[in-house]
Amino acid sequence: MILSHALTRRSRPGCASSPPHSLSLLWSPRQIGVKRSLRPTVRTVTLAQLQSFVLVARHGSVKAAAAELEVTEPAVSVAVGALRRELGDELFVREGRGIALTPGGRRLATLAGEILGLAEQARRSVHESGAAAQRMAVVATSLVAEHLGPLVEAFTAREDGLEIEVEAVSGDAFGELLEHRRADIALGPHPGPERSATVASAPFLRCRLIIVGAPGHPLAGTRAIAPAALAAERWLVGQPDLDPTTNAGLFFARNALEPARVATYSSQAAAIAAAAAGEGIVLALAHSVVEEVRRRALVRLDVRGTPVVELWHASTLGLGRALPAALALQRFATTSEATQAISTGRAGAISTRVRPKVHVTLWRSVADEIDAAAQR
Repeated sequence: MILSHALTRRSRPGCASSPPHSLSLLWSPRQIGVKRSLRPTVRTVTLAQLQSFVLVARHGSVKAAAAELEVTEPAVSVAVGALRRELGDELFVREGRGIALTPGGRRLATLAGEILGLAEQARRSVHESGAAAQRMAVVATSLVAEHLGPLVEAFTAREDGLEIEVEAVSGDAFGELLEHRRADIALGPHPGPERSATVASAPFLRCRLIIVGAPGHPLAGTRAIAPAALAAERWLVGQPDLDPTTNAGLFFARNALEPARVATYSSQAAAIAAAAAGEGIVLALAHSVVEEVRRRALVRLDVRGTPVVELWHASTLGLGRALPAALALQRFATTSEATQAISTGRAGAISTRVRPKVHVTLWRSVADEIDAAAQR
């Protein structure tokens, strides 16, 4: 068993040496609503063109698409223009300050997203074909990732030859990462009802979050504290950026709080330790501070609306589309064994064997191809 645990913020790795990617696709007029001769023809459509179109359709502007791909606006325009000529359809038209997809454009946007996802899956499969271990990409919010170690260890004890890579991302990125097959399974908040047609989610843990501080905190012992009364407090947060889908970020949003002072730490455990030292207050998983509260190193503040209840989900692309190991982890996460492991294990307690990551992404090579096409 090989277990690799890389807890990082998601970024877009670069790989200037990656070769351009292209696909030779047989387009059906019925699929994308484009008028064609009845005689079958093979057309060359590149991944770079599809990626440019997908991002323009998503953001409603060439400028935003170019910014995400880290290329120039003319490069995106060239790629989309070539796609329009190849398919014989405008794909989108200007409408006010944005764009409106044509019927063919709407169909292509759906198909192109799936094609890009399959291309990324193919890249990963080819890369892993010579490896002894199968790799599974797990994404989770910072809080979930920090407490995921015992669950992952319990699961990999059953799965020989499986290497798991965990990356911390914002919960609102789950749906896109799964649909583009840049992640095999997402653990944390539900990706949202708008993803229900493509993403299958199963709840696996109902957790309670409470606000704690040092015993000498001025609000210790006060009853029914209004959330608004905490705006002036120093909040301790165990993540670089507030995630609006979970934990403190969600609590602030629900209560319209804009704290004047927020201190960020490398982990939730570090934020809890700072709270015990009297440096501020922290919203923490109740089961993660049981021992500190028992020893009176921390006390719970009686804030209205707490405990906050969060339901964590395991989300995949579903049967027939997801990696079998991801479906197995999704099923395992809902078992009593998994609940016991994550509820009683120490945060971050995980035996690791970190291997150098070879991660050549489709995104970077697509951007390289777009730049190259613009210069031709």
